[in-house]
Amino acid sequence: MRALLVHKNDDTGKTSAQVEEISESDLPEGNVTVNVEYSTLNYKDGLCIGPGGGLVRTYPHVPGIDFSGVVQSSSDARYAPGDRVILTGWRVGESHWGGYAEVARVNADWLVPLPDGIDTRQAMAVGTAGFTSMLAVIALENHGLTRDQGTVLVTGAAGGVGSIAVALLANLGYEVAGVTGRRETHDYLRDLGVARIVAREEINETVKRPLESETWQGCIDAVGGAMLARVLGQMKYRCSVAAVGLAGGSNLPGTVIPFLLRGINLLGIDSVLQPFDKRMEAWKRIANDLPLKKLEGMTTMATLSDVPQLGSDILKGQIKGRVVVDVRA
Repeated sequence: MRALLVHKNDDTGKTSAQVEEISESDLPEGNVTVNVEYSTLNYKDGLCIGPGGGLVRTYPHVPGIDFSGVVQSSSDARYAPGDRVILTGWRVGESHWGGYAEVARVNADWLVPLPDGIDTRQAMAVGTAGFTSMLAVIALENHGLTRDQGTVLVTGAAGGVGSIAVALLANLGYEVAGVTGRRETHDYLRDLGVARIVAREEINETVKRPLESETWQGCIDAVGGAMLARVLGQMKYRCSVAAVGLAGGSNLPGTVIPFLLRGINLLGIDSVLQPFDKRMEAWKRIANDLPLKKLEGMTTMATLSDVPQLGSDILKGQIKGRVVVDVRA
C-alpha cells in the first residue's frame, strides 16, 4: 500500500516527506483496519509534515489527523467489514499513524459511523475543521446565541474552520461578519454567506481601552492572540466567543474587564477528545445544517504527492477553504 512517510534527519533535525510503499505489518496496533478513501489538510498536518511542532514523537511517521473510509476488518462488535466510518482527533496523525495512507489501523473508540446524508468525500471536505466549527456553533447556541440579537463574527473566515463556520451560520439564518486579510477572498466569502467583511488590520491590534462599543453577539475565533483580545472588548453584554485556534498566536494580551463588566463567556472548543455522543451530535448536525453546494464550492482536491507542498502552504496561511486528499489517486 502507499503512504506519505515523514522522515527526520537526526543530525540536522530536518524532516522530509514522500510517498512510499509500506505493508500492513508496518501499521500500528488497533482493533479496526480501515481502507482509507479520503483524508484532508489541517494546520496540524502542516506541522506534522514539516517542523513537527512537538506533535510527532517518533519517525518515520504517517501524518493525517483525520480520514474517512470503509472498514476492512474489525475485532470490535461495533464495526463490521463494509461499514463506512470517520475518524477525527485522538492524536491520530500525531502520536499514532494517520490518514495519509491507503490503509489505517486504529482503536474502535476513535471512530464514528458515517451519518446519513453525506458520503466519505464530503465527510473529509468537512474534516476536523468543519467538525470543530460545528462544535463551536453548538456551544454558542447552548450559551444563548439567537438569530435576532445581531451579527456573529468569524475570524480567519477564509480558512478551513472559518469557511465552514460561515456557511453553517449563514445557512442557520445568522447574520455573519468575516475577518480576512486577503482581498482576493472577498467574493468567496460573500458566496458562503458573509454579510459584512472586516479587514484584518481593523481588528488585529490591541487597544488601550479594555471595552469598546458592543458590536458582536457571538464570535468563532480561529486566530487567538491580539485579535481575540480585541474581539472580547467588542462583545455584547453576556455574549460568547468560541475559541477554536491560534493562527495569530497563543498569548492573550488583554484584561479581565470584559468578563467582569459585560459577563462575556470565552468558550474553549476541543475537537480531539470529544466523547462519542458529542461527536455523533455534531456530525448529524453537519449532515442536516451544512449546505453541500457551499461545501463543494470551498473544496479543492489533492493527491498524497501534493500534500508536502500543501502542508508548507497552510503554515504560511496560503490555503483557502478545504482541501480533500484522495489517498487512492
